[in-house]
Amino acid sequence: MQITKQADYAIRAVLYLAQQEPGQRIPTSKIAKSQHIPPSFLAKIISQLSIAGLLNTSRGARGGVMLARDPQELTLLDVVEAIDGPIRLNSCVGDDGYCAFKETCPLSDIWNDAQQVLVKRLRETRFGDLTKKTTPAFVTP
Repeated sequence: MQITKQADYAIRAVLYLAQQEPGQRIPTSKIAKSQHIPPSFLAKIISQLSIAGLLNTSRGARGGVMLARDPQELTLLDVVEAIDGPIRLNSCVGDDGYCAFKETCPLSDIWNDAQQVLVKRLRETRFGDLTKKTTPAFVTP
């Protein structure tokens, strides 16, 4: 499994915003430049994160993007699922997963356990905590 490029860009953009002063609107061009994200791709990502209720956006001379929630309330899972949808390591995982061999498959428990560990880790990782671990080079253009 690999996180999509779009989810990776979304995580970097949200982390960048989490490092700004609360309530400060940041132009998308500044985010794109500092995080090396193609501007047109970032626009799509910002739109998805806004629809998911993770970002607030405004247009105009004083427009820009800001977090819709406190960074300590925002998790990696929130961002990844806003972009890529629910995490599924395998199509058979979860209550709605289908597998013709579910009752006899020796891998079912492994896939389910691995998914639970991954989802738990992403749910427990908050952007407020990540901002404390970030080096200055990540923040500057």
